[in-house]
Amino acid sequence: MATSSPVRRLLQAALVTTAFTWLGAMQAGELNPAAIAFKLPNQIKWTGNPQVSESAVLYGDPGKPGLYIMFVKWHPHHMSRPHFHPNDRFITVLSGTWWVGTGTKYDPDSTVAMPAGSFVTHFGKQIHYDGAKDEDAVLEILGEGPATSTPAEAK
Repeated sequence: MATSSPVRRLLQAALVTTAFTWLGAMQAGELNPAAIAFKLPNQIKWTGNPQVSESAVLYGDPGKPGLYIMFVKWHPHHMSRPHFHPNDRFITVLSGTWWVGTGTKYDPDSTVAMPAGSFVTHFGKQIHYDGAKDEDAVLEILGEGPATSTPAEAK
């Protein structure tokens, strides 16, 4: 089975991001900036609401067309409402437990736990909701921008 270009680029980006994680454990020496770029954990800029969720863009711009990679940190007791994105998104749970649900009816009690190490695909234009229940959940999200979110809750 041939891998399409966007999927291949996403997989390559996942490998690059894994390299970032390994680099975080190393001391910065004299590296050639033309050969490698990295950010140590204390250099990653988190934005958002520290009470609800925060994000850090690692690569690209989620607001523009093209590949992006970001971390998202959901804080306890916060979930999104049903919504969808225009393109597929590939998510790895880095820490904590992330809870996911599908459909237009918002029902946090029907969500399914995705523990650290889980890999999830949000398919484009398919309705879902997600968040954290009792602990922080940190995710790595890879996708093709623009990463818009369209509300889709049944009223």
